[in-house]
Amino acid sequence: MKAAIIGAGGEALHTIIKAHEHGLSVVALDGNPQAEGLKTADQKIVADISKEATVIEVLKREKPDFILTAPIGRYLTTAGAVNDALNLPGISKDMAVLCTDKLKFHKKLGERNLRKCFCYGVKEGIITGIDGKGLQEEISYPAILKPRYGSGSRGIYMLTDKQQLKKALCMVGSEPYVLEECVAGEEYGVDGAVTKSGFSMILLRRKENTPPPARQAVGYFSVLPGDIFWHQIKNYMAEVIACLGLQECLLHADVIKTDEGPFVVELSARPSGHNLHNLFTPLCTGVDMAEEYIKYRMGLPYCFEAAGTKLMMIHYFDMQGIVKSVPDQSTVEKALNINLTAWQCYLRKGDKLTSVSDGHSLMGRGFFVLEGGDFSDLLMKAQSIKSLFMLS
Repeated sequence: MKAAIIGAGGEALHTIIKAHEHGLSVVALDGNPQAEGLKTADQKIVADISKEATVIEVLKREKPDFILTAPIGRYLTTAGAVNDALNLPGISKDMAVLCTDKLKFHKKLGERNLRKCFCYGVKEGIITGIDGKGLQEEISYPAILKPRYGSGSRGIYMLTDKQQLKKALCMVGSEPYVLEECVAGEEYGVDGAVTKSGFSMILLRRKENTPPPARQAVGYFSVLPGDIFWHQIKNYMAEVIACLGLQECLLHADVIKTDEGPFVVELSARPSGHNLHNLFTPLCTGVDMAEEYIKYRMGLPYCFEAAGTKLMMIHYFDMQGIVKSVPDQSTVEKALNINLTAWQCYLRKGDKLTSVSDGHSLMGRGFFVLEGGDFSDLLMKAQSIKSLFMLS
């Protein structure tokens, strides 16, 4: 059998390796000829994945049996278009659009009262669907102005009054944006899968975020299935998925815990990045969602339900300053009398660590994974680990 993967950056490597382990031939496409996934795939095709027609013509010749999705942003829509054109299983173009267009996503879920907040489109710095009077009366603060398609915490404005809004609208240029109510509450991440049998929630992750406006996650903490909110999220996400019409795909979502219940910020029909789907989720649950999806597509026995979930944390190096010294894993374990489940540190003496504003400013630094007690205990240990780095 043959599988295709659209977008073959470093975060696609895990999926390609798992496909090979199951005897699949993999054709990978990416616009970057140096993309890590291209080096590993059986067939390497350099192509602009934003060009749907080009990718469709290439894959018509290759005749894959199905598409594998890696962490990818806006051009998830290309995977949907390919599935439609080649009559392959998985998400359609329409499904992918709902996942990547924040305004259409909001409107669809708003029809079922699954997303209770205001959300307006912004084009050329002008708010659409609202008049001048509404701008004063309908918009409450704080509010968030963010790119309509993708972003990864890039280009986000946290607004506390009308003057800040007017200033931000002058700065966004021609890129489409959305203006949305800032919903308060703790933020969580969801890893899951949709098969013909329905939705399976694999892992719920509590986030540690940087302050607004970026709210970039710098740590994730597993939540056990016995938690009441875990079950609320599972039921809510099943409704969201049904409303969006998602079928036969992996997914991840960002959800806020509010006083009124769960509120989905974003959802995409592809696995999570940042060493979550390929490392943290399997360590916590024993479920490798990429591998299980491959088995599902091949008609092999599969299971997206975790037999058990461990209390674990993955944390990234979000410190600030100039690095004076870097401890190794052994030093950290001995100093704190702990056993790290995983350790990957790319920091070197002399590195200048600026404040974390998005994933790009954080992920190249590395991470560590630790199993332990509750959220507070793991958070305290994360601070202790980071304190062993000498910074100025």
